[in-house]
Amino acid sequence: MQIIAKKNNDTLILELDGELDQHTASYTKEVMDKHLFENSSKQVILDLQKLDFMDSTGIGVLIGRYKKMKEKNIPIFILNPSSHIDRILNMTAIYKIMPKLN
Repeated sequence: MQIIAKKNNDTLILELDGELDQHTASYTKEVMDKHLFENSSKQVILDLQKLDFMDSTGIGVLIGRYKKMKEKNIPIFILNPSSHIDRILNMTAIYKIMPKLN
């Protein structure tokens, strides 16, 4: 898993590249939290274009980051999920809390 952080005005964009599963969850949480709390942003976009695989552990990672940002009133949005990841996110209704950008 590789996480690339970009700042665009008041938006933090985190690009996830690789697989988000039980083997990469701890690392992903640590790196995402570092970027989320070191940057003063008004919103966060998770760019999932290069995310190849995600299981239920990955869903938990995303929801955990959502909860942390919700405490700070910072919305999180999803961008560019593959069709496979999009199906998973639809089934789990995650778009109700982290809307997908078109």
